[in-house]
Amino acid sequence: MREMLTGGPLDVLTGDYLAELTMLILGRDRLKNPAGGYARTFLRQLEECLGLAHERGVRIVANAGGLNPAGLAGAVRELAGRLGVPARVAHVEGDDLTARHPGPGNLAAHAYLGGEGIAVCLREGADIVVTGRVTDAALVTGPASAHFGWAPDAHDRLAGAVIAGHVLECGTQATGGNYAFFTEHDPARLRHPGFPVAEIHEDGTSVITKHDGTGGVVDTGTVTAQLLYETSGARYAGPDVTARLDTVRLTQEGPDRVRITGVRGDGIRGEAPPPTLKVGLNRLGGFRNEVGFVLTGLDIEAKAAFVRAQLEAAFTAGTSRPAEVRWDLVRTDRPDAPTEETASALLRLVVRDPDQDAVGRALGAAAVELALGSYPGFHVLAPPGKGAPYGVFEDVYVPRADVDQVAVLPDGRRVPVAPAAGTPVTLALEDVPEPPAPGPPPRGPVRRAPLGLVAGARSGDKGGNANVGVWVRTDDAWRWLAHTLTVDRFRALLPECRDLTVVRHSLPDLRALNFVVEGVLGEGVAAQHRFDPQAKALGEWLRSRHLDIPEALL
Repeated sequence: MREMLTGGPLDVLTGDYLAELTMLILGRDRLKNPAGGYARTFLRQLEECLGLAHERGVRIVANAGGLNPAGLAGAVRELAGRLGVPARVAHVEGDDLTARHPGPGNLAAHAYLGGEGIAVCLREGADIVVTGRVTDAALVTGPASAHFGWAPDAHDRLAGAVIAGHVLECGTQATGGNYAFFTEHDPARLRHPGFPVAEIHEDGTSVITKHDGTGGVVDTGTVTAQLLYETSGARYAGPDVTARLDTVRLTQEGPDRVRITGVRGDGIRGEAPPPTLKVGLNRLGGFRNEVGFVLTGLDIEAKAAFVRAQLEAAFTAGTSRPAEVRWDLVRTDRPDAPTEETASALLRLVVRDPDQDAVGRALGAAAVELALGSYPGFHVLAPPGKGAPYGVFEDVYVPRADVDQVAVLPDGRRVPVAPAAGTPVTLALEDVPEPPAPGPPPRGPVRRAPLGLVAGARSGDKGGNANVGVWVRTDDAWRWLAHTLTVDRFRALLPECRDLTVVRHSLPDLRALNFVVEGVLGEGVAAQHRFDPQAKALGEWLRSRHLDIPEALL
């Protein structure tokens, strides 16, 4: 926060503090302390920076309110009074639908609100606006709507702000963080990347940049990577507008300046939002535990089978077999290895059960009792603990009219926020027709090589699904990618996805393909279903796979 306030000019400083996992964590926090449920880190940052923001006339908009925006707003007022800094604090509420979604273990049910409540607060003079669960892009659409006076049906302009908000939402992922082609840049430049800034114009176009003198890089590649992050098809539906990702154009305007425009006028194309709002449900799923058995040297497969049979027999003999038992053999070993660690593989056992004892004491006893009577070289990374609770995320949809959004102004007035008119049908959630494929690539010699030599990728999670966005940087590479990386080829390169539903979306103007893999993450990140529970590295795995690539592209 201090970097952004001191590094250059700003009108509004936004902060995105929420994710699916964060909502679960805040839900558990609220169980311990009903007055909690918000991101306390925001208060710590604000204590250092509130005076700076006031001096520079910068307004602050953050969704750090989490499950308790009213509580955070009160804490901010108390902080401002203690610091002697005049601050008009407002908040947005109405997203909390927990009472309407009762059930065993349910911690939180929150609708994803748009930016209009934020806009109302800013129009009424708020210096600081805190919200609960809004979409990440709402932190930008709200201030932009307030500043330019956009009507709720200014879909093209709102869509442009949504695109800018999506680029900003993950901070330095837009300025070189987690970037596929990071080796092409000076490591010192990327070591501490600066945060992105969006210069938004009245027509909805924007320029993505960063403060002068900060680290990182802003180019069409870093912006493309973030545009593809946690999206699916060409329609990017939200509570304010449905933005059309297939209309986005990126232009390198200068050093660390990327202009975002589109095809209608000079703005991104937008459509009406869907008639429903997404509601994220977080509940406790039970308890989980894991053991990592280290298998060293020869006979790795036989050792894994041996200890697995021993544990399975122990579970069968006992009375507390976990409800779910999962084994994964990770072959990190190599033959004739120069170190013991590189001679070792890892056998991961993950168990889940509604009963903590079934994954705690029972698992610990079964594993530890094998210490002197199992495979040669038996040891584990760490003894199993008592078992930790895990969460489950799912989403449902409710009619927009069922959610009563309210802007609570600095003077205490409560202003109802009318829902934006959604489409009468779920057009916003339907896929657009697949665009025509480019002409086939020219014939020529090919070489077996990693996909990542020519293509970048960025992957992430949405509930139990994952997306992998893949892009290239030249028209010749795009012709090859569009014809080569089919769904069948994608499944072949990532065998873990072979039996899952995979949907491919084409975005020619970004020279990009976006693959959505359904169910690969089980019940979501909090359930820790797989080795990489948020699919953050799924794209890098894809880039590492070898296929025949035209030598002209290498």
